[in-house]
This record gives sequence, structure tokens and C-alpha cells, in this order.
Amino acid sequence: MLVESRRIRDRYRLVEPIGGGAMGTVWRAQDEMLDRTVAIKELLLPHDHDEHRTEEAKNRAMREARIAARLQHSHAITVFAVLEEEDRPWLIMEYLPSKSFAVLVREEPTTVDDAIRVGVQISSALAGAHRAGIVHRDVKPANILVSEDGTAKITDFGISRAIGDVKLTATGEIAGTPAFLAPEVARGEDASFAADVFSLGATLYAAVEGQPPYGTADNPIALLYKASSGEIVPPEKAARLTPLLLRMLASEPAERPSMDEVERELRALLPDAEPGESVLAATVPESEAPAVSAVPTVPATVAVPPAGEVAAVSPGARKGMIAVGAGAALLCVAVVVAILLVVRQRPPADNTAAPPSAPASSSASVTPSTTPSPASSSSSPPAPTSAPPTSPTVSTVASAKTAAEALSTYYSLLPNNPAEAWKLLTDKFKASRHQTYETYTNWWGRFKSVNATNVKEAGPSRVTATVLYDGGKAETDTFTMVQVNGTWMIDGQG
Repeated sequence: MLVESRRIRDRYRLVEPIGGGAMGTVWRAQDEMLDRTVAIKELLLPHDHDEHRTEEAKNRAMREARIAARLQHSHAITVFAVLEEEDRPWLIMEYLPSKSFAVLVREEPTTVDDAIRVGVQISSALAGAHRAGIVHRDVKPANILVSEDGTAKITDFGISRAIGDVKLTATGEIAGTPAFLAPEVARGEDASFAADVFSLGATLYAAVEGQPPYGTADNPIALLYKASSGEIVPPEKAARLTPLLLRMLASEPAERPSMDEVERELRALLPDAEPGESVLAATVPESEAPAVSAVPTVPATVAVPPAGEVAAVSPGARKGMIAVGAGAALLCVAVVVAILLVVRQRPPADNTAAPPSAPASSSASVTPSTTPSPASSSSSPPAPTSAPPTSPTVSTVASAKTAAEALSTYYSLLPNNPAEAWKLLTDKFKASRHQTYETYTNWWGRFKSVNATNVKEAGPSRVTATVLYDGGKAETDTFTMVQVNGTWMIDGQG
């Protein structure tokens, strides 16, 4: 039968194979009903199993594919449909013209900066998956796709484990490679969120070091033994990425950071943003919808970075941009210093005077994922009155003995005293959100009342709370708190 005439469910025409491996064949195909290009993965079931075990593998693959289809993220390949045809599963997926990260790493050494850029995008998708209760189970370079403009997306959530890939067979052979397995998974334990963290760390390690963290071995059993022991070769080329990699590759799952923490720390390690190379817009968490229009050819549920934000820039143009940016930065510093000198010579007129504008920062926990109905059309904080303020001040927060008390006090400052509340957000947190003090005050100016309830300690420096806006819309979230000069401050959210 000619490939051109082969169809799945009389809807999907297989055009050409574009990849494959132990799990099956990936086809570029045409969805003739919606007139769009899709990728279709034809899953191959193990032939060395009896009929009962083969049926189990098929059912697991169908179940895992349906779970993967629940995830909608701008850096995860979307699963559109799961079909059973010719007695095996077929996954209908988003098509991304790209190369796998494994191929790119083999073709050319990856710089630390490039590895961080890919890591930010993939950790963003995995963090979203973990919040939805989904474990990937097989994070590795071959499951990361990178397009020409630098957009990275992860694929194959749970599928490899479902059909028995990356496991010892009954004959002692290994299907797949244990090079990126977490130690506990190599010992036969179930994969967890922490296992995904290890595997992403191993992937970034391999990208910059040129080999997996366990090294290489001709004997896969020897490699599996190394994996099960958690014995890794210390990184030598990872530079500023080294401390985070070592934490991600900790042999004990409890010692690894969460994927949210990984994403946050990778963002902090991003090189200075250069025009045309920034991936920040593409890595905003799904709970914070970027203000961009969806590309018509992509499903509306998939967030897409604005055109041009990840476009390539020529080296000459890049140097010119860097020079201009450096000059602008020096000018900004001079202006800020002048303002500070003036401010130090006289006290502020009132408690709500805005502090000097902070570079590209944002509100913490300050905006719920779904915008509540605004209580006021005003776009600025309420004007101060001559009466003494009823909300606490920073000195009150400084006296808070616990992180929970500090978070409660932070919300009691809002919405009437945003200037004091702004001071309780760390620079790291502000840098992870892309707003200014002006947008912060504009946001809080929309509400008449804000209350934090059920404030509880959720672990070391972790606090959960339910925030009620104008007595109606409620949002429950988790906050990371840190002490800065003896004062508890908000350092992370989610």
C-alpha cells in the first residue's frame, strides 16, 4: 500500500515518516477534516509478550495518552486525540517543525546559556504538568523538540513507561537507555515529580557536559547499576548552572527542588535579555495568560509567544543592541541615583508615594489566575486621607515572628497601602514577574477589600493561604517566604 494512500479513520492522511525508535514511528500527516498538518505517533507494542500482557500495554498507552491530552501548555506538544487503529494506539499531536534536543546536542556543543534557555521553557511545561498531577516519566533530550526560532517543547508524557520502554526485560535486556533515570526509578520504584526533576537535570547536564551524568558504558547493565546508586560524575563545564544541577541530581528525591523552584532558579540564571532572543514571554506560567493574540493555525488553548520574540538576531546587530542597551542602562542608573539623593534630603509626603520604578518586576501573589470582577474602575490606588492609616506598616511586618504572620500582614496592607506592600516582595520575585510598580498599584486599585484566610505553614518557609477579593472571588495558593535583614518577605508563589 502506498504511503500517500494510507489513512487513519478516513481523516488523517499519512504523508511521510519524520522520526521513530523503539516506541514506534512518527508521521507527518494531514488532518483532512480541519485542513491542518499534524504529527501522528504510531505506537509499537512489545512482541515478546503474551496476548494478555500486550493488551495491558495497549490499555496503559491509551490511558497515559489521554492523561497527556489534559495538559495544555505553550511548551508541551499538545495531544489532540488518541485512536485505536489496526489493533494499536495512534496519537494525533501538534506538529512542530523542529529537531530533537538530542540531535542538536550531537551536531554542536551546547553553551550554558542555550541550555538554560531550553531548561526554562521545559521546566515551565513540567511545572504546569506537575500542578495538574501529571508525571512525565521519561524526560530526556530525545523527548524535547527545538524549532529554528529556539522554541522548545516536550513530548511523550508517560507513553514510554506505558509500553515498557526504558525497563529491563524478562531476558535481562534493556529497552531504551537508563542514562537519564533517577536513581529510585532505576531501582524499580515508581517515577514521581522528583524523578522528573532529576531527569531534566540529567538532560541539561548532558547538553553542557557532552555526556550523561552517569558517564558512558558499553554494558547497559553497568550503566543501570550506576544509575541505581546515584553515582554521578561532577560537572566541569556547567559554570553558573552547576549549583542548581547538583541539587537537581541529588540521589535522594527529598533533597531535590520542586519543578516550580527549578523554573524560578533557571529564570534567574538567564543571560541578560537580548532583543530577539528573549524566551521570557514564552515561559510565563499558564496561570498568567500573556496578553498576546493566538496564532490562527494553532489551537486556541495553546499559548504562543508573540512573533519575533524568539527570532534569531545576527551577531553584528546583537552587538549594536547590547551597546545601546548598556548606554540606556547607565542612563537609568544615573537617574535613579539622582532621585535617591533628592529623596534622602526630604521625607516622603505620605505613605502611598510610589518608590522609584523597579526594572521589569511584578506583583506577587498579587494577581489571581482568573481576574475577579473589579470593584472599582479606578486604575490607581485610593488617595490618602488626612486620617492616620489603619493598615499596618513595614515595621509591623518586621516584628512578625513567623512566615504565616508576615503573609497575613502583607495582605492586610492591601489594597490601601500598596507602597508598603511592594517593599515586602524580594527583588528576585519582582524580577520573575514582568511588571512595574505602576502596574502593581493599578491592579490593587481595582479592589475595595482583600483578606487572607486559612493562612498556614506548609513547610520550611512555605505558607498556604486563601485570598478573598472584595468578598467574592477566592484564590488558594502557596508562597515561599524568606527573611531579609530580619524581615519576612515573599520570594515565590505557586
